[in-house]
Amino acid sequence: MTKIFETPLYPYEHSPDQDAASPVRHPVVVVGAGPVGLCAAVELAQNGTPVVVLDDNEKVSFGSRAICFAKRPLEILDRVGAGKRMLDLGVEWEVGKVFFDERQVYEFNLLPEKGHQYPAFINLQQYHFEAQMIARARELQAEGAPIEIRGRNKVEAIGAHDDHVALEIETPEGSYTLEADWLIACDGANSPSRRMLGLDFVGRVFEDNFLIADVVMDAKFPTERWFWFDPPFNRGQSALLHKQPDGVWRIDFQLGWDIDREKELDPANIDKRLRAMLGKDVNYTLEWSSIYTFQCRRMEDFRHGRVLFAGDAAHQVSPFGARGANSGVQDTDNLIWKLQLVIAGRAPESLLDSYNSERLRGADENITNSTRSTDFITPKSEMSRLLRDAVLDLSEHYEFARPLVNSGRLSVPCVYDGSPLNSADALPAGPARTRPGAPCPDAPLGDGFLLPKLGGHFTLLTIDADAPDQFEESGLKVERLALSSKDDKTQALKQRYLGDAKSAVYLIRPDQHVAVRRDTWNEDLFRAALRRATGKE
Repeated sequence: MTKIFETPLYPYEHSPDQDAASPVRHPVVVVGAGPVGLCAAVELAQNGTPVVVLDDNEKVSFGSRAICFAKRPLEILDRVGAGKRMLDLGVEWEVGKVFFDERQVYEFNLLPEKGHQYPAFINLQQYHFEAQMIARARELQAEGAPIEIRGRNKVEAIGAHDDHVALEIETPEGSYTLEADWLIACDGANSPSRRMLGLDFVGRVFEDNFLIADVVMDAKFPTERWFWFDPPFNRGQSALLHKQPDGVWRIDFQLGWDIDREKELDPANIDKRLRAMLGKDVNYTLEWSSIYTFQCRRMEDFRHGRVLFAGDAAHQVSPFGARGANSGVQDTDNLIWKLQLVIAGRAPESLLDSYNSERLRGADENITNSTRSTDFITPKSEMSRLLRDAVLDLSEHYEFARPLVNSGRLSVPCVYDGSPLNSADALPAGPARTRPGAPCPDAPLGDGFLLPKLGGHFTLLTIDADAPDQFEESGLKVERLALSSKDDKTQALKQRYLGDAKSAVYLIRPDQHVAVRRDTWNEDLFRAALRRATGKE
């Protein structure tokens, strides 16, 4: 059977741009057709902004690579027409188990509360994710949306100017030049775009290596995340097991620092590790293997004039915690609505500086959590190891010790506390989880859910409060979503948005983060909040 990653999904085609007498200018060019670049392009096109995606490949990624997609990115994907297809294809999970030696020391549930459209996580191989996003792009193309994916178009040089970006591109038919009003670089951890502009990462590289083995097997393990500290099959190290679609299982083995990479990737040696873990009688096929090193690094700035970096091109974290692709999708969610307002002339270019500040905050939060996970998983001294092992022993019997166990704090969305786009909180009795800067939590509404009703535009959300059905400020029209706590049969809306307040009025950003909240409508204050949220105040 032909694997999806063996089939060209966006093969090279000659473009009229290659025959133009002078470089053709496009509003937005995205470099990289991975998960982050495709998410950016699909959202741009869905909202009517022309976009060209360039990639030096013509196929989806080989190997599962990113596999864990969290609730928040799934909610983002739902807004661009791809969430349901990912959910249908992926493997849902919410429970994780932690083992020390051969003992289970505890388990956890990542989504203990009800009333959400999407689960805590799905597991889905990156190649399936990319294929679904390409399919969504093709749907948009068929509907007349302005999106183009150019395979085997390798960017060889980038020239950044005050009002555009110039690109030199190599193809099977030779080279050509192209211009972009804005360039979004989503070309991965080894980003050629970053290198061409003379930019680099700052941060840490940890002294440890991990082997990824994707195996196809008929196994009886449950659909849960299993993590081992010091298991009998990998003494002194750690291991991770995850189920994926198509009978594929992701297995990670900690290797240590001073290793022979070629030797560790020898299929015979991988087989020894797998047999020690799975037993001699398990039939499996090794689909893909790789070795990675923990790295927690980022660029000093994600915006450089008209070049904007997102995903692994902008920041790197260790895989434990599922923050790579998830944070990249949240990068694009933060960026695209701002860029579209700037392109439409409805916001100043300085609004894009808030992409830089907000997502730097997100990256730093991810790096902090990832660094703590790495330090716990790979203690750097005997004293650190003794302390870690004591915590693991205690966690088997005492609940207080379990939050101290860190096998990879799993991805959660960032709250943009202190963002220049936030207005002061005027609902002190409201829940902390929906303060200004926070992402909106989902809640059941009749036979549906809240987040799809908020959509991808500025929304005035009212709960038991009077307000106009719409208001307009600086060319932006804001529609009202009026809700009543009397219809809140599950009390989820009250718990998540009202708290102890009797009424609430929220201004929700297009990325469904809270811009401001008050107990009642005040026209002048909400107009000012909208100006602030669009960088005009």
